[in-house]
Amino acid sequence: MRVIGMLGGMSWESTDYYYQRLNSAVRDRLGGLHSARCVVYSVDFAEIEAMQAAGDWDRAGTYLAECARRLEAAGAECVVLCTNTMHRVFGEIQRAVSVPMLHIADSTADALEAAEVGKVALLGTRYTMEQDFYRERLERRGLSVVVPSATDREFVHRTIFEELCLGETVDSSRVEFERIVADLAHGDGVAGVILGCTEIGLLLGGENSPIPVFDTTLLHVEAALDWSLR
Repeated sequence: MRVIGMLGGMSWESTDYYYQRLNSAVRDRLGGLHSARCVVYSVDFAEIEAMQAAGDWDRAGTYLAECARRLEAAGAECVVLCTNTMHRVFGEIQRAVSVPMLHIADSTADALEAAEVGKVALLGTRYTMEQDFYRERLERRGLSVVVPSATDREFVHRTIFEELCLGETVDSSRVEFERIVADLAHGDGVAGVILGCTEIGLLLGGENSPIPVFDTTLLHVEAALDWSLR
């Protein structure tokens, strides 16, 4: 088993979810007392969020690249960036290390192709839904990506930062997320929904979505584990 480096803390709730899912998946595959070989570098999310809000992506990329170098120095044989939004600076981080990085959108595209879903909704932070770094990577794989209306995008973004990143799950927000997905399914004809923020799985899943859910956290974990055990 090769060592997985987890660059997390954005937010720590989602990194905790990554860690739990990674270890439970190792146990499911290998049985017994097996657990994941991994190292974790967790940042102070308040610092990263301030860079996001200021649009200072260059500084964020430089900062996370240094964190990735520390992961490699600690023995990581690959780097998994435990957040969707900060894949905005994936290239800067990858250039800073000599070990491979596993892009979260690639594992998502693989799953969509396997499920034969060609048109998909994307939920995430405002940055993920409105900027092109994530959508273009999916579209290069031949996928059609739809995002919610401006009003709904603002609601999703606010819920992520004001509730989910603080560890709060609010029933009224869950209902609203279900409504947003239903509107996209009926109005835009999407056949699946990407949970393009690692916290959204706390509110939305296969049990309460009208269309198939593609949880990027779970897909990223499976890709990391495939790599580790290969």
